[in-house]
Amino acid sequence: MMQFQITEIEFDFTEDNDILRGTDAEWQEYQQMIIDDTVGHIWEADDEDDLVEEITCATGWCIKSIDYRHVLV
Repeated sequence: MMQFQITEIEFDFTEDNDILRGTDAEWQEYQQMIIDDTVGHIWEADDEDDLVEEITCATGWCIKSIDYRHVLV
């Protein structure tokens, strides 16, 4: 297993999803919370494909783009 620290990420929030139905401000706040919870976080995965799968499973959202750095232990 390798460790990855997410530096930037873009999720596909365009999917029709019933997670949050509220005002536009609430929807934007929700999206930012998901991004903030992911960026900077250390993830363990076998490779980049596994990393994308781990984050998608944890957040419930598909990833459009991702940047990360390897964490050396």
